[in-house]
Amino acid sequence: MTDGPSQQYPPPGAPAPAEPVPSAPAAHSYAPPGASPGAAAGHGPGPVPPGWAPYPAGAGARPGLLLGAAHKPGALPLRPLNLGNIYDGAFRIIRFNPKATVGAAVMVTAVAMLVPVVVTLVLTFTIGIATDASGEIDPDASVAELVAALAAYGSLLLSLVVAQVGVVFVTGMVAHVTRAAAVGRRLGLGEAWAATRGKRWRLLGLTLVLNLTFLVLLVAYVLLWVVVVVVSSSPWPVVIWGVVSVPAFIALCCWLWIRYYYLPVPALMLEPVGVFGAIGRGWQLSSRQYWRTFGIALLTVLIAQFAGGLLSFPVSLAGNIVALAVPEHAVLALILTQAVALVVQNAFVAPFLAAVTSVQYVDLRMRKEAFDVELMREAGIVPA
Repeated sequence: MTDGPSQQYPPPGAPAPAEPVPSAPAAHSYAPPGASPGAAAGHGPGPVPPGWAPYPAGAGARPGLLLGAAHKPGALPLRPLNLGNIYDGAFRIIRFNPKATVGAAVMVTAVAMLVPVVVTLVLTFTIGIATDASGEIDPDASVAELVAALAAYGSLLLSLVVAQVGVVFVTGMVAHVTRAAAVGRRLGLGEAWAATRGKRWRLLGLTLVLNLTFLVLLVAYVLLWVVVVVVSSSPWPVVIWGVVSVPAFIALCCWLWIRYYYLPVPALMLEPVGVFGAIGRGWQLSSRQYWRTFGIALLTVLIAQFAGGLLSFPVSLAGNIVALAVPEHAVLALILTQAVALVVQNAFVAPFLAAVTSVQYVDLRMRKEAFDVELMREAGIVPA
């Protein structure tokens, strides 16, 4: 999967390009963002426009900009970001890198959800799946029909897990897309996938460690509930335990979400660290930035889930109507529409969440580690 070399990022306000964007102009040209390549090449340098400065020939970078006059060579301003900058940058990353963001999310989700659709289709027209219009298994069905129903729903559950693993890889790709977009480069699908080489198994390991941690935490909390209920001789200790522990457990999960779970993926993708090093980097970057990071992350999740629900609702509704109209094919209709709904939902939700997370990672590094200076140097922005 290759899309050719990375391209220069379009200037702010430009429409999404239908063709690859021309590469940066040659040294000693002064065409401002948005100017055609011909305006800067083949006609001499001409007068220097305001805010631009020549970059020394042979320095290995594109023409420099006056520091302070132009801090946005790509999708992000190279300075600490506010909420508007973060969302604008996320949408620009998706808009100008559609194959590596939306395309990747659609592809991995569609491939994963193809399995239950094919399994259910075969079982429906061979063995048969005895269910009612709501998709519930008929208790009077034969053993073969019961096994077919379990196979259909089991394949759906397995595919949901596979789809989520695929989304993890999309998140890793989007981290590289964001890093490139910050300095004005566009990555195609093949380039973004190639950029994850050497980190894919670590990414899976990181996902496993993070999810196992939350699973252990949840199991421990449930066991504490069991102990409290068993040893309590009256309902009052159980009530008091619930009033105290439920808000505390939710607060603990929110705190660990940001400090432990939220930032390790972009750190793993963009830094020379391993699984536990990435967790440590996320912990370090979110230190003293918890409430701001949590607020943006929570708002992003709410927006993504609401928008994803709106996008997938018509498909789910159509599936329920078909199931009522053709009850003998209710399971096939429900699984098919569930697959389509998830593809539609992930086409927006997965890239948006991944892009915002990656932009927040870049923002925190600019705030704490002067990462913007490194990005400016890479983008060719130098003092006049």
